[in-house]
Amino acid sequence: MMRGLTRALLATREENKATLPLRIPLAMIFVAHGAQKLFGWFGGHGLDATIEGFESLGIPPGLTKLAATTEFLGGLGVLTGFLTRPAALGIATVMAVATAKVHWQHGFFVNWGNQPGRGHGIEATMALAGMALSLVISGGVALSVDAALTHAKPEEKEESGESTAKRGQETLCA
Repeated sequence: MMRGLTRALLATREENKATLPLRIPLAMIFVAHGAQKLFGWFGGHGLDATIEGFESLGIPPGLTKLAATTEFLGGLGVLTGFLTRPAALGIATVMAVATAKVHWQHGFFVNWGNQPGRGHGIEATMALAGMALSLVISGGVALSVDAALTHAKPEEKEESGESTAKRGQETLCA
């Protein structure tokens, strides 16, 4: 049962390359933002300042750590295509919370002019959540660890009867 669940979670169509243009930028965005929150890299303030900022939104420290870790590790998972579906689901969840707690009150559009006293609307978080949800549906597909792990080995095909059926067809056609 667990093997079937794991295979279903990782299952992907290796030949489909359509999600690479989603995976790479989404991963870069979330690895960078997670690193800002966790380590203070890329101009971020680090975990203590992130916890303080999130507490002002009513988000407890444990959930702040979970969100920052989800951004960083989820981004790495999406980049490598390892556990793509759960990684992308985590990212989509973080974006749903960000939308509800921060961006909803500012309307739809991003504050491109950085007008003081006005935050960014839901436009960007909605786009990022949509990208993540598409990966929840599709999985990692081409050039992913998920595809490499679920690509059937010859002995697995033999066990499934695929090789036997193919040999039977070859015998009939000979």
